[in-house]
Amino acid sequence: MAGLLTLGARAMFAQQAALQTVSQNIANANTPGYSRQAVVLTTSAGQYTGAGFFGKGVDVQTVVRSHNEFLTKEAATSKSTASADATRAEQLARMEKVFLPGTDGLGYAASQFLNAMMDVTSRPSDPSARQVALGRAAELATRFSNAGQQLTDLQSGVVSDLKASVTVVNEIVKQIAAVNDQVSRTQGSGHTPNDLLDQRDRLVAQLGEYVAVTTLPADDGTLGVFIGGGQRLVLGSQATTLQVTPDPYDATRARLSMNEGGRLRSLDDSVLTGGSMTALLRFQNTDLQDARNLLGQLAAAIGTRVNDQNALGLDLSNPPGKGAQIFNVATPRVLAAASNLRDDAGRFTSGVQATIVNAGQLQASSYKLTANDAGGYQLTRLSDGLVRSVNEGDTVDGFRINFTPAAPTAGESFLIEPVANAAVEMRRVLDNPNGIAAASPVTASMSVSNTGTLTAESIYAVNPSFDASRAPMTIEFGAADPANPANRLYTLTLADGSVINGTWSANQPIGNQPALGIDLGFELRTNGVPREGDRISIDPTVYTATNNGNAKAFLDIQNEAFIGREVLADGTITAGSSINDTYAAAMSEVGARVQSATYLSGVSTSVAADAEANRAGQAGVNLDEEAARLMQFQQAYQAAAKVLQTAQSLFDEVLQIAAR
Repeated sequence: MAGLLTLGARAMFAQQAALQTVSQNIANANTPGYSRQAVVLTTSAGQYTGAGFFGKGVDVQTVVRSHNEFLTKEAATSKSTASADATRAEQLARMEKVFLPGTDGLGYAASQFLNAMMDVTSRPSDPSARQVALGRAAELATRFSNAGQQLTDLQSGVVSDLKASVTVVNEIVKQIAAVNDQVSRTQGSGHTPNDLLDQRDRLVAQLGEYVAVTTLPADDGTLGVFIGGGQRLVLGSQATTLQVTPDPYDATRARLSMNEGGRLRSLDDSVLTGGSMTALLRFQNTDLQDARNLLGQLAAAIGTRVNDQNALGLDLSNPPGKGAQIFNVATPRVLAAASNLRDDAGRFTSGVQATIVNAGQLQASSYKLTANDAGGYQLTRLSDGLVRSVNEGDTVDGFRINFTPAAPTAGESFLIEPVANAAVEMRRVLDNPNGIAAASPVTASMSVSNTGTLTAESIYAVNPSFDASRAPMTIEFGAADPANPANRLYTLTLADGSVINGTWSANQPIGNQPALGIDLGFELRTNGVPREGDRISIDPTVYTATNNGNAKAFLDIQNEAFIGREVLADGTITAGSSINDTYAAAMSEVGARVQSATYLSGVSTSVAADAEANRAGQAGVNLDEEAARLMQFQQAYQAAAKVLQTAQSLFDEVLQIAAR
């Protein structure tokens, strides 16, 4: 009877433990990260008797959780990737709003300004037409400035989000270290602390949403957590905190650093994978920087081209002078690395200065200048990684490099941003309508004795090579070109008596034919066909109020491919793009990135959902199964109670017999 009582008691305890575990599962069915638990039962060793081995019941060995290490890691990794893709897609969607299409876009504003010059062409002395043109110029500058400011605000938002994320990450890291400490304390008990392990797995998964991590279990039950290809974040019960630090070149941008005992070590975003913080860093360093350069290239090219053309004409001042600047064009920004040498006063001992020489050759890129040990300098174009050796005074991609107050020494580096700030700093600086130089510095007139149909369509200066002292000039047409009878030879006589020979052809301007060695700095465009002996006189403009030659030049800027020209290694210059084509290409570039990021976000989110479903299928709680087990263990408990009841009855019967 003692054995029967022992068997019943053990059976009841085992089924009670099973019922308690099932109840725990049911209670936490909807708890995030909870793993289903189960009681492990083992048979007690039988007792030998002369009649054989009789069982001694059941033992509760331990309680285990339903956990698959591979599925747990896969779910955490895919969730980290999905978080990174979703964050980048969200940031790019915000950036896309800067590049507005249609009438709200920058291309339309530029067209409106240049079209306003058409009214000036029709009425060069009308103050109202000039004021409208200045109003359109102000609107164009405002749109560029607003777009640049929006990108600046996005940058500030990235830094703010990074700081908030780092605060959360540091708290999670401390909690993982605390759980590690608790787990290690239970190591000698022979049982696994299931709830603590679930909590740690959940914390690691949460950490992965901010930055991808790798884990390595230790013999004492703790879990090492690493980021950035092996940088220690948690080791045992020791936690390393992260910190947002300024970029070594630009303090308005952020970097991620590890604080190791008060010593900050910067983490390159190239070694970070997954997580929202990684996506924010790469958006800041790539997408946002590219957008600033795309806008800046357009702003600098337009502003400089308009200013240059206005300077080639004559305004309405008395006496007439060359046109003033219409737009402010930002000077290139050069940022020294924080590690560069300084003097006792904290000033950098060396410096680099960049000056725009040809705005049409400016590229949508930033550059890194590095001094090497051999005394040379390397310039890396960050948009495509092109590396070139440069010296002081060299002109690269439309800007010239000079060293001041001293040349950089070995190991020093500088970040050169020729156009990054051009959009945000663009503004209209001309307030006087008379400052619009609508008049051409020279006027063309046809000889009354001409017999051909040739007429002057327009004449205006096109580059700084124009020299007004060369006027008056005379163009006289001669015989037909023997090589092409449709063309006609001509001689152009300058004021000093020197003669330039050329060939006239339809749609070919006179005065600016670099391919033929003719560069007088102006273009005379004609209609009709000349005959032999016809003459054109080119004289300095006298009546600027009625001359619209230079205003016509503004109309040609609309379709001129002057943006983004590049000087190749062999000296040839590639064709550029027009204003509308450049802006359309920028919108397409940003739109393609948004579309790609949105697609990748959708895919990675789906993959993460599938991975979590697989993990939950292994570790999650199925209420139907738990309800069935609840009934099973309830019946087993009742049966064990029946055993005890039977043993009690037999014991009572024995007592009654003994009492007789």
